[in-house]
Amino acid sequence: MFTAKTSVNVREILRDSGTFGPEQVKQLQAAIGGSQYSEVKQEAADLRQEVEEGNAPKGALLRLGITFYLLGKHDVAESYLKKVSHDSLAEFYHGSVLLALDRFDEAAKGFEHAAKLGFDPVQCHLCRAGAIRAKGDIDTAESLLRSISTQAATRADYSYQMGCILSDRGDTYGAVEYFERAVDMNPHHTRALFWLAGENCQRGNDEEAIRLYERSLSKAPLHMNALLNLGLLYEDNEHYAAAAYCFRRVLDINPNHQRARLYLRDIEAAGDMYYDEESLRDQARLKQLLEIPVTDFELSVRARNCLQKMGVQNLGDLTKVTEQELLGSKNFGETSLQEIKEMMASKGLRLGQSLEKGRPREYPGQGDLSPQEQALLNRPVADLNLSVRARKCMTRLQITTFGELVMRTPDELLESKNFGVTSLNEVRSKLADLGLKLRND
Repeated sequence: MFTAKTSVNVREILRDSGTFGPEQVKQLQAAIGGSQYSEVKQEAADLRQEVEEGNAPKGALLRLGITFYLLGKHDVAESYLKKVSHDSLAEFYHGSVLLALDRFDEAAKGFEHAAKLGFDPVQCHLCRAGAIRAKGDIDTAESLLRSISTQAATRADYSYQMGCILSDRGDTYGAVEYFERAVDMNPHHTRALFWLAGENCQRGNDEEAIRLYERSLSKAPLHMNALLNLGLLYEDNEHYAAAAYCFRRVLDINPNHQRARLYLRDIEAAGDMYYDEESLRDQARLKQLLEIPVTDFELSVRARNCLQKMGVQNLGDLTKVTEQELLGSKNFGETSLQEIKEMMASKGLRLGQSLEKGRPREYPGQGDLSPQEQALLNRPVADLNLSVRARKCMTRLQITTFGELVMRTPDELLESKNFGVTSLNEVRSKLADLGLKLRND
């Protein structure tokens, strides 16, 4: 009933001798902006080594060039793409790399050449206008945009480029309107989101700025300034671990970035902090998960109408209501309840789980516990030193202490994505060493 997101086969995309086109590029963009950044980076490094050794598969230069562009490593990308000739895709992304390197005249020529070779002519004209505007020739850029307005007006990039022109001319309100239009057309338009985030930051709307920067980084190519600005906002709001993660990602793209190194040093000098990048990524994924609209799921009319009447818009809202509240709604019965519970379980969530955060922790027989037993149950689950897979399950289920873990049944843990019998036995063994066990075990 429910469609789950599947991982991209990065290795196949980079090494398959078959088609490599816009669809494969989109898959790489999603992988880098999602949870497969490290995997893409490693596969690209391996393929780069094969190229240097002369053992690379056919089309490796094109794939490497585009992948390194998406990873934000523009100099490396340019070194590969300039070697690919008579290929419209390579020419377009070579133009994109040159634009990122501030080589505006070369970029404009590259987009023009890509159109002649058969790449989407409207997109090439839009990007060419962007290169001309970036060089400082606003009038020529606007003239070029208006010459293709009939074909391009329905594209997000057209609104983005028009917004840039208005911004360069000092018309902030007009620019905002165009950038918001671009985001309406493409919710993941990186550059429009980046601009809107910066505008909100200037106005002191930190929370909205953070949300927009996070969205701008959900899809490659990675915008290094977005990472840097987001890191500074995190730091200002005392989210130091998240800030450090952003600065480290900048240094991963450019190890010589002095400001990022300075900012990271300042955070580390503030005290001894432990940065669990895997945990941070899981937290970011959980936040995105809770923002998924319930309309994205194929619910029955009865269940959908009930949720609408209750003002439930996303999965996060569902974690704030109980089974009893749903069943108290008119025309909502056990069948609809089971449907909702299955939907939540498919995402590793459950009804009412957010309500538990603010309650005092209560464990079975709590009144009979000694101070030592109570202290044991309050220990962080990280002390169990679980494997990566088991640790991810704890994060998804928002289990933070031994006590919260022993309140779960084996079946509840097994419902979590990628958590199998092996992981369950690992958790049981770790708990048994401490004289604890799962509920119903």
